[in-house]
Amino acid sequence: MKRTTRRRLTITGINLAVVAFVALVALTVDWGNVRANFWNPDGTTFDGGNWGDLITTGVVNTIKYTAIAFAGGLALALGLALARLSPIATLRWIATAYIEFFRGLPALIVIFFFGLGLPVAIPGWNPPGGFVGSGLIALIVVAGAYIAETLRAGIQAVPKGQAEAARSLGMSGGATMVRVVLPQAFRVVVPPLTNEFVLLIKDTALLSVIGVQIGQRELTTVARDFQSSGPTAGTATSLVQAALLYLIITIPLTQLVAWQERRQRKATR
Repeated sequence: MKRTTRRRLTITGINLAVVAFVALVALTVDWGNVRANFWNPDGTTFDGGNWGDLITTGVVNTIKYTAIAFAGGLALALGLALARLSPIATLRWIATAYIEFFRGLPALIVIFFFGLGLPVAIPGWNPPGGFVGSGLIALIVVAGAYIAETLRAGIQAVPKGQAEAARSLGMSGGATMVRVVLPQAFRVVVPPLTNEFVLLIKDTALLSVIGVQIGQRELTTVARDFQSSGPTAGTATSLVQAALLYLIITIPLTQLVAWQERRQRKATR
């Protein structure tokens, strides 16, 4: 038997085995029980169901918190990236220590520290927004560390000849960075920055661990509350609905990243 024929038969056999396994699972599952627990009709209507709070409170706050954390993290990251590339050794050491420290910590630990640790250590600690404000500061601190490395790579990807040409025209070092290097660097790092934005969308779910007020709840917290009260209490319906809303938000963004990467590859050919 030829190698290509044997390979084709092997692939066909694997496909048939997968189809048979899926069919077996589908035949043995109690679909009535699955529907009652994961898609309870009482909570999946727009009139009196879960969708209203999930969208108007959960989705809106999730997007708002993501935008705040991303904007703050980007501003912080820009300063860190420039310090990381600075000819001043002290600035490089401080920026490097900060980046490595916060990239090495789970975001959840940082949120606990800012939301629950600092109020105990510093009685006057009360940022705008209360617990949510503390959690957003934590997300900004963590996002800044990750985005800083992305920006640093983008800045270093800009050919040195661009800066040298600008300096030869009489531009100062600061003007060269702002008007020549950074615009080109940001074009390079748009896909990874979009990925970071997607990660922040999901990381806002961590804010639920420090407690938030009713009007401040993000998507995961709203879904969790519906598990204990409301038309779908005691089921996972609200969690499935929240998962669908997360996918509706994130999948277009991930596809945008893929399109940007394909566009950049074509531009470099």
